[in-house]
Amino acid sequence: MRIERNVHRPDPFDIAVNGQPVRCHQGEMLATALLAADIKVFRRMPSKAARMPVCNMGVCFECLVEVDGLGLVRSCLLPVERGMTMVLPP
Repeated sequence: MRIERNVHRPDPFDIAVNGQPVRCHQGEMLATALLAADIKVFRRMPSKAARMPVCNMGVCFECLVEVDGLGLVRSCLLPVERGMTMVLPP
């Protein structure tokens, strides 16, 4: 959930996640946009266990996602960009 009161952000834009729009703002990290969209599964282990961010500062590597054109990245360290697309596991 984003803090909305008394916060001034640039105009929002959408990125594509699993073919669906996810609203975000310039300057946000990808993990922030995904979590604000109530996306809780960022990747799965071979055992199918769900993984999501833990530290949100690039230390734990639990936020790894595959972004089109960039490959495997730590989503907590990657700013969102217009036109960004990705596929996350169910």
